[in-house]
Amino acid sequence: MKSTRKSQSAILSKLGIEALNEMQEQAALAIDSVDEVILLSPTGSGKTLAFLLPLIAILDEDIPEVQAMIIVPSRELAIQIEQVARDMGSGYKINTVYGGRPFSKDKLELAHTPHLIIGTPGRLADHMRRGTFSTEWVKMLILDEFDKSLEIGFEEEMDEIIYNLPNAYRKILTSATQGVDIPDFVDLKKPMTIDYLADGVKKLDIKAIISPDKDKLDTLVTAIRHLGNQPAIVFLNFKDAINRVSDHLDDCDIPHGCFYGGLDQHDRERAL
Repeated sequence: MKSTRKSQSAILSKLGIEALNEMQEQAALAIDSVDEVILLSPTGSGKTLAFLLPLIAILDEDIPEVQAMIIVPSRELAIQIEQVARDMGSGYKINTVYGGRPFSKDKLELAHTPHLIIGTPGRLADHMRRGTFSTEWVKMLILDEFDKSLEIGFEEEMDEIIYNLPNAYRKILTSATQGVDIPDFVDLKKPMTIDYLADGVKKLDIKAIISPDKDKLDTLVTAIRHLGNQPAIVFLNFKDAINRVSDHLDDCDIPHGCFYGGLDQHDRERAL
């Protein structure tokens, strides 16, 4: 069978990335050399690519089974990682499972077994209990933002998942928080820690914009246009404020998406 595996340089080229940053290079080197890695780095620093590249490299296209699993605290992060993984164009089958959508949809998609599965602890544990897919070939486990999964009460499900992955000898834990305790059930023996959190604090650039008017809509538009094509996130306190700002951005022909707790699953996925 013809190989579908792409080289790292081909993947980076497809993503439009000229080179890995220092953190990504160190993380890739560590993941290649040891079985257990704790990666501490600020949000937005590129942790997803840092663990996806070595993960893709260990997958075996001749084994039609789940070989790696990524556990995340939220459906939004699951969708984000899935998109990056698909954009890499690795040729491997990837599926995402999470609460908030029909279990039957998951089961239908998993009927064609993926090489990599990404999901939230609750939904992954549910699939494993029902035997939706085999875990025998899972050799790499990634706990992305693992401290967040613990904070929102997924400790029991994470314990259950890890217990039922006896062959997952390679483990990667990521976090954007310093000094987080790692539960015993993760069963790390001699992990290597890559810590870039201190660097992230030093490089943080905060600027204040003074609005000449009490209504800050025009000032917001000016700031967004100043950013050009760079991505931006606007945080607001209330849903009504989100709708008002969204209407104004529409009037100014500024493409954007809205995201808040009241959105149904379809609108959440569309916004992302």
